[in-house]
Amino acid sequence: MSIEIMTKSDLMDFKSDLFKELKAFLAPEKPADKKWLRSNEVRKLLGISAGTLQTLRNNGTLSFTKIGGTMYYSMEEINKVLQFPKTSNILR
Repeated sequence: MSIEIMTKSDLMDFKSDLFKELKAFLAPEKPADKKWLRSNEVRKLLGISAGTLQTLRNNGTLSFTKIGGTMYYSMEEINKVLQFPKTSNILR
């Protein structure tokens, strides 16, 4: 049986590594990392109001899925909307 001695420096390094891992684990996902976004996340991402988001849903520009009382938007669909030519009035 071998004995390993841990120094104060070893413990500080361990603490630092542990905090980095915890911070990465607990950090909220960025919208770009998610597959599905809620309405408030879409509004923040696109910089639009609730009314504009409603218009995008109503005219079929942005498809959504409603589960219970919550609407979810596919990140893939949002990226398609963002790909429209700049001359489009979709987000104006």
